[in-house]
Amino acid sequence: MTKYPKEFRAEAVKLVLEQGLTLNEASSKLGIPAGTLATWVSAAKSGGDKPAPGARTVPELETEIAKLRKELAEARMERDIIKKAGSVLCSGITARYAWIDEHKQKFPVAAACRAMGVSRTGFYDWRGRPPTVRQQENERLKLAIRAAHVQTRETYGVRRLKPELAAMGFTAGRDRIASLRRQMGIRCRQKRKFKATTNSAHALPVAENVLGQVFEPTAPNQVWTGDITYIPTDEGWLYLAGLKDVFSCEIVGYAMGERMTTELVSKALFRAVQYQRPPPGLIHHTDRGSQYCAKAYRDLQTQFKMKSSMSRKGNCFDNAPIESFWGTLKNELVHHRRYATRAEAEASIREYIEIFYNRQRRHSRLGNLAPAEFTQKYRESARAA
Repeated sequence: MTKYPKEFRAEAVKLVLEQGLTLNEASSKLGIPAGTLATWVSAAKSGGDKPAPGARTVPELETEIAKLRKELAEARMERDIIKKAGSVLCSGITARYAWIDEHKQKFPVAAACRAMGVSRTGFYDWRGRPPTVRQQENERLKLAIRAAHVQTRETYGVRRLKPELAAMGFTAGRDRIASLRRQMGIRCRQKRKFKATTNSAHALPVAENVLGQVFEPTAPNQVWTGDITYIPTDEGWLYLAGLKDVFSCEIVGYAMGERMTTELVSKALFRAVQYQRPPPGLIHHTDRGSQYCAKAYRDLQTQFKMKSSMSRKGNCFDNAPIESFWGTLKNELVHHRRYATRAEAEASIREYIEIFYNRQRRHSRLGNLAPAEFTQKYRESARAA
């Protein structure tokens, strides 16, 4: 039976109680059983789950997403009309109006007029050639591109946007998508540099580099990489400790706090073990930060029968997987927000990890699947073998 983190359950309940999604819509979006979600919602209504302090309500983009979903549904209908109309699109305006009149019981007149390139109240006052089929398709594709751009939080380039559009029912090549994006002035959020936070200037014992930059596990829970980063808020720094599964790219454990301590990284490790239940022998790789070299943390690794591994001094590439996630988190979220409180930052980061990164964000290395979906498919395949 799958165990879900408390934070994920809380964010899932928000989709129903605060954002107005139905149980079926929310469960489909998150890839969890509707019955399970219904149980969580019922518990929340009765006071079983309380929202995290400072948790955000409806994100700023949700209103725009709702609007674009409606427009996208209209675009799909217009696409169906074009398929049905066929050669009529190449005929004169009179023939187009005749087709609309014949099919008005099946297709709304407004949508049919848009798809056929004519006015609802009469003929267009044409100033030149009417738009070609290709031009009409491009307009619908532009609408889909903008909807996908918003839904993916303005983080997808052309490579990842292509399968996202295909999942929405719009098939197009990379060059065509790139060209339309340029016409619309759409760009991904810009990258910014960030620096490391852990302190390796200490006399504590350091583990050897067992991993050796060989990031090639063959199953989940074989290699985890961990690190600490910081998030600026008006109250001061918020420190985030995380553990990433190298096989699935999933963030399996994380913790946030005001101080960068051994207790913080220990909370992240406990959380990962609680929900993943890794087998003995898992390689646990981090940098040489004093928090990870502390005896209390090394004792936890021994208790969980993990094999400790640490990066070479000053070599960030030895811990590239989790460093890559920090870059993604900051480029896609943190650098575009200003947090008034640590609680506000915690809620935002928790929602990003639990809802978007682990369960929705496509990874090219995973065949354009989200980490949770990739892991699920692997386990289903392993059970069937």
